[in-house]
Amino acid sequence: MTDPKRTAEHIAANYDLRVPRYTSYPTAPHFQPEFPEDTYREWLGALDPKTPLSLYFHIPFCDSMCWFCGCYTKIVKRREPVLDYLETMIKEVDLIAAALPSRFKAKHVHFGGGSPTMLEAAEFKQVFDKVREHFDVQADAEFAVELDPRTATEEYVKGLAEAGVNRASIGVQDFDAEVQEAINRIQPFDVTKRVVDWLRKYGIEKINMDLLYGLPHQNMERVMDMVEKTNQLRPHRIALFGYAHVPWMKSHMKMIHEEDLPGTAERWVQVETAMAKLQEYGYIKIGLDHFALPDDEMAVALKDAKLHRNFQGYTVDQASVMIGMGASSIGAMPQGYTQNILPLKDYKKAVESGHLPVAKGLAYKGDDLLRGEIIERLMCDLEVDVDEVCQKHGVDPAPYRAEFSKLDQLLDDGYAIVDGGKLSMSEDGRSLVRIAAAAFDTYLDLGQKRHSKAV
Repeated sequence: MTDPKRTAEHIAANYDLRVPRYTSYPTAPHFQPEFPEDTYREWLGALDPKTPLSLYFHIPFCDSMCWFCGCYTKIVKRREPVLDYLETMIKEVDLIAAALPSRFKAKHVHFGGGSPTMLEAAEFKQVFDKVREHFDVQADAEFAVELDPRTATEEYVKGLAEAGVNRASIGVQDFDAEVQEAINRIQPFDVTKRVVDWLRKYGIEKINMDLLYGLPHQNMERVMDMVEKTNQLRPHRIALFGYAHVPWMKSHMKMIHEEDLPGTAERWVQVETAMAKLQEYGYIKIGLDHFALPDDEMAVALKDAKLHRNFQGYTVDQASVMIGMGASSIGAMPQGYTQNILPLKDYKKAVESGHLPVAKGLAYKGDDLLRGEIIERLMCDLEVDVDEVCQKHGVDPAPYRAEFSKLDQLLDDGYAIVDGGKLSMSEDGRSLVRIAAAAFDTYLDLGQKRHSKAV
């Protein structure tokens, strides 16, 4: 691996760009408002009953605001709003099931947030029971829940296992006390370890952890300590994200002082060195920012070129349809994308009146699917054969090969390599793959500030 200290200043000078994370194409900022409910119903009604589904449930509540958070969430101190929302979301499941042409199989059920830990274990079971009422949940289905160790109890974890949860995703961010105070998330290592021990005690062996670099007061020593402590807990999967500071979009981020944030060069050193250390610990690098133990399904999917990317990031989920439920949740259909209503009162009003609570959406047009496939393969495999993708879609590859001309800087620096119609990222260029993917994005305006930094 190239010494990151040798390249950091060059990276800062040439690649300090804001580009999408490409969990979809086109990306969510391009979804159109006032998307017709009738169109969403048509899309649901046209699904092939043989198609397995993924179901996503958004729980938009937390009991305190983490200042780094880029998600849609609402702070609550009472149980009533959570219970009221749960009742509405269960009604939405009924509405979705009624709009489908048949009873479908479900392979993945994922709860994200906010913090799903705001739900009690018995309330998860309520949702799971409703899912099983309307869908044929497969015996090997994955039930995944994002979990906040600060509020989880042993009884809660036991209840999750009894309800059917078999994967837990834990937000860690950083273990350093000063960093945690700066992002308003006090979560000592022992708190996280205790929850990991409970999960394994009750049979939830599949554990993911989210780490962040580029946080206030982070330095190399602290990042390496974060990686070492995470390895002690030995989760199956690790996501190593760069903190996206966008206070113009998320006002609570103004509580983080910009002078405390590491610059682009320091961020590059942090991520490159942390990635190298995780490899030393035996983790397999997955795409841009994920790591998995060699026997994890994600590492196997990478090896077999079956890795995919959706709104939860990298996934082994092969389903072509993901139905999002809950306020602001996003769904992916063969025809395009949908996003549910905000704010919560409008979401509730729509469901209570028997309407599918869709607010935004985007129907594929032109060469969206082809470009989306190029971007997904590049993001997942760090390489894409543009000629092969174009042949699959029955089109001339010349216009898509022409996009290579946008990559002159990456090519000159050796971070990307072109061989005929094949584009690959070098190992040193892994962290810059989003910039390469952006060359194929016809919707992108590089001047816009809605996206996170590439490094």
